[in-house]
Amino acid sequence: MSTLRDLAEEHTGLGPADIDHLHRLAGDWQLLSDLSFADLLMWVPVRAEPGKPRDFLCVAQVRPTTAPTAYQDDQVGKIVGGPEVAHLDIAFTQERIWREGDPVWYGDTPARHEAIPVRLRDQHDREEGWSEVIAVIGRDTNLSTARTPSQLELNYLTTADDLAQMVADGTFPPPRHPGETTSAPRVGDGLIRLDAGGKVTYASPNAQSAYRRLGFNAHLVGEELATLTSRLAADPLEGTDTAERILSALRGEFPPRQEVEARGATMLTRALPLLPAGVPIGALVLVRDVTEVRRRDRALMTKDATIREIHHRVKNNLQTVAALLRLQARRVDAPEARMALQESVRRVASIALVHETLSMSSDEAVEFDGIVDRVASAATEVAATSIAVKMRREGTFGVLPAEIATSLVMVLNELLINAVEHGFPAPEEDAEPIETRTDPAEVVVSAHRFRKQLHVTVADNGQGLPPGFVADASGRLGLQIVRALATGELRGSIELRNRAGGGTEAVLVVPLAKR
Repeated sequence: MSTLRDLAEEHTGLGPADIDHLHRLAGDWQLLSDLSFADLLMWVPVRAEPGKPRDFLCVAQVRPTTAPTAYQDDQVGKIVGGPEVAHLDIAFTQERIWREGDPVWYGDTPARHEAIPVRLRDQHDREEGWSEVIAVIGRDTNLSTARTPSQLELNYLTTADDLAQMVADGTFPPPRHPGETTSAPRVGDGLIRLDAGGKVTYASPNAQSAYRRLGFNAHLVGEELATLTSRLAADPLEGTDTAERILSALRGEFPPRQEVEARGATMLTRALPLLPAGVPIGALVLVRDVTEVRRRDRALMTKDATIREIHHRVKNNLQTVAALLRLQARRVDAPEARMALQESVRRVASIALVHETLSMSSDEAVEFDGIVDRVASAATEVAATSIAVKMRREGTFGVLPAEIATSLVMVLNELLINAVEHGFPAPEEDAEPIETRTDPAEVVVSAHRFRKQLHVTVADNGQGLPPGFVADASGRLGLQIVRALATGELRGSIELRNRAGGGTEAVLVVPLAKR
């Protein structure tokens, strides 16, 4: 399904600032939908030829969590015109909220239509008194379960009307604070309405329960919420900060969300000014008891720190093993044994690189490009060759899970060492010197992702594979390790072949789907 931006750019003349405003509204309008007990549909006028009636396109839709929906099917992408959108056209043209009209029927569901114009007003617009309607919100209420509203529902509907007027005025939604996510208390989590003096005029049962967990057992109605919250907070600075944010909402500002802790409980608060027609009449404070959420967060942080410490210790242990093997290699007289130990040192060190990266990460995944670059650099330094070989990487590996990264780094380590040592071997005494090459010796590691697979190629411009070479029949330990890891741990495939332009290339395909 097309996104709001895609639909608006394709069918309307709205500019980037208009679309950004609609995106902010769509990110915050679940609040209005829940308070209204109604579906909200965002309609924008589509391009039309002069003299023709205006049609409207639905670019977003939200259903209430507090009442049954009026629409069983999604309306996004639907273009309507004529009498069906007369109420939208009135709200758009006359720049006012439309509430007239009789109920309509969608199949067997009776619904009440309302239309709210959406204005975009920046600071300059407010100072000049100028505004522009860029869209219309259809507020459609399912009337099949209509009944006498309770005190909670009446307060919800009253607050919804205030916010709807703010949408029409261009003062809602609020600007997003830097670094702030869309996560916020919902209407059902706890709602408190304040008058212009900051006293509570209504508190939902869940809001009352949230404050009870903070240690306030009396009824909230009549209390000055800012003073009360400051008094309850375990941390005086945190309490003062929360109180100031509530007071700033009463002054017509949109403060960022805040958490307050007391008696082992944590409550998330969000304060919104109520400014219908630009007149400050109080504030809406949404609260949510997030005690268990924060407890789980702390447990996860402890777990993450433990896992990072384990990776750090594994890295240290691997480096110790590598150091022991290096010491042993110095004491071995047989050249073949010394070379085998040195190769083991390189293999252990390559695995240690992965654990070193994981020890600095907050999850079980690593940014693999840096690891490849370090392994490639080490390969050129330790490989037995008589000429300088340039290493180069093309493309990006991206972020890889630890179980893939550990095996893949060993495979690449072997392939890079083989490419340098066997692609550009030290010349024998009676052979032509390699320095007579006209092109620089080079090994290129390329990577790209395609259809949930990672395709990796290690290519060199060296002397190529020997005649009759069969990878599966090779007795080299390095190639045996490569085959075992590529087809076993990585569940992929590996192919070694001569390049058309000279040299050798190893092609590795690794599936990235979850195991």
